[in-house]
Amino acid sequence: MNPSLPALIARLHAFSGIAHKRDIQQVARELRDAWPNPCPNGDDCALIPDGSGYKLLAIEGFINRFVAEDPWFAGWCGVMVNLSDIAAMGGRPLAVVNALWDEAQPHAAQILQGMAAASRAYQVPIVGGHTNLRSDRSQLAVAVLGETASPLSSSAAQAGQTLMVAINLQGRWHPPGNNWDAATRADPAELRRALALLPELAAEGSLCAAKDISQAGLAGTLTMMLESCGLGAEVTLEQIPIPADIDLEQWLCAFPSFGFLLAVDEARCHEVAQRFAACGIACAAAGHFTREQKLILRYREQRACYWDLTQQPFTGMTHQ
Repeated sequence: MNPSLPALIARLHAFSGIAHKRDIQQVARELRDAWPNPCPNGDDCALIPDGSGYKLLAIEGFINRFVAEDPWFAGWCGVMVNLSDIAAMGGRPLAVVNALWDEAQPHAAQILQGMAAASRAYQVPIVGGHTNLRSDRSQLAVAVLGETASPLSSSAAQAGQTLMVAINLQGRWHPPGNNWDAATRADPAELRRALALLPELAAEGSLCAAKDISQAGLAGTLTMMLESCGLGAEVTLEQIPIPADIDLEQWLCAFPSFGFLLAVDEARCHEVAQRFAACGIACAAAGHFTREQKLILRYREQRACYWDLTQQPFTGMTHQ
């Protein structure tokens, strides 16, 4: 008997990563009141005009418990997730800074060692930051500066375009969370090659929009992208790249290290899939963008609505 798709959707809605993203609604309202033009649009980075191109600025803060319990990996992720944000907007990274608060130097050292390892692997320098070793808890935030001449925006997807999913399946679970680690043991040259592919494809006009899969999981991240561009999508779950012997529900909640949602014109889909395959990245057409502002999931002849943006906002970063 096929698993119930509505039951799966209900469990995905209960996933903690969804609640964290929905908290953004409060910030969106405040920012829109303070800075109505330009207003927040749900992109992964700030896009700042800079002569003939643009600077990109991304920042990530991390849950205190994660930083406390897994300091080396938290440091690595501080660099890695920001680099994904830069790549999702068609950019190349330039430099990293951090804000680190901790209560003990040995623990803080592990965080910095993880950051340093990622900095070396991705060849992006750590150029400064702020440190306090007299805090009552571990806290970490990391920012990355990048640049692009061919920016992508998650708000640029158009109805009728193909939704492609590109994920590095060559990894392993990193407990205790839903983190798929496809980076820390990988060849650094291959990591850099895969990340550089997104700005290459953006410059060539092969990608129309992109968003990296975050802690909200694949469906949650896609809902954020749809809210940003004012569209809907229909996705067939069986077409999403997934490692062998991995549970679909867990995979839909995973942070995949290297995972992107792409809006691609149909004529370019084969080329895009081949380019990712050449970098060892699985990339497949999993659905298409629609004018109806709903995310519809299909699974084994079942069809159900994951999110109706006309009835319920997600982050509040709406299409303008």
